Amino acid sequence: MPIFKTVLNTIPRPLLIKMSYWVRPVISFYLKGNTYTDPIDGKSFKKFLPYGYGEQRPNVLSPSTLSLERHRLIWLYLKNETDFFTASKKVLHMAPEQCFLKLFKQQQNLDYITADLYSPIADVKADICDLPFEENTFDIVFCNHVLEHIEDDKKAMSELYRVLKPGGMGIFQIPQDLSLDKTYEDFTITSKEERKKHFGQYDHVRVYGKDYFDRLRAVGFNVNEVDYSKTLSTDLVEKYCLVKGEILPVCTK
Repeated sequence: MPIFKTVLNTIPRPLLIKMSYWVRPVISFYLKGNTYTDPIDGKSFKKFLPYGYGEQRPNVLSPSTLSLERHRLIWLYLKNETDFFTASKKVLHMAPEQCFLKLFKQQQNLDYITADLYSPIADVKADICDLPFEENTFDIVFCNHVLEHIEDDKKAMSELYRVLKPGGMGIFQIPQDLSLDKTYEDFTITSKEERKKHFGQYDHVRVYGKDYFDRLRAVGFNVNEVDYSKTLSTDLVEKYCLVKGEILPVCTK
């Protein structure tokens, strides 16, 4: 199996997502083991797949759900710290992730709506800066790894705040550089090559720093900066292939 193993180590995540569904079980079977576990489906493997734009990070992409570290972190938080899987909730999920979509749709307790301007898998075609929903509509709003693509992120955040019910919860993950006190953005940078160089990805328009949480607070959110991996044992952080120190921005209205 050496050739197959080499191929596995070089498959980028976007291509994996587009693969036929029969391919994933083959990969999962080949990598089956007991070293690492995807908490989303409970399946274990001897290793995870690599992932990254340009330089790939090893051992981060689950062969079964195609989840990354950030997906597994939010799943654990929802499962262990909230009533998301048991209480009746009206949920808006912007740009829904593949690893969550089917599972969340199957939840009988959820009135689950997905939205995106371009994604063919979303229920509603919607611009995050002009959402087609009444104010105070949703108990929970998810919007993960979206805001770094939006130039007018303040308007987008304001829309997320508007449609969330009082007392509701939002989780808005972003790629974040905690070594930066202030977010780095420059809208004169427009080429794909320069955006990749400055912001890490061709379609990103900024790199968020520590002030991201204050940007959310500025539109009205109460923000709890949750270092959830800190509550887990080192063994579990390694077993679930999480990133130590990643902050979950848990927002309430």
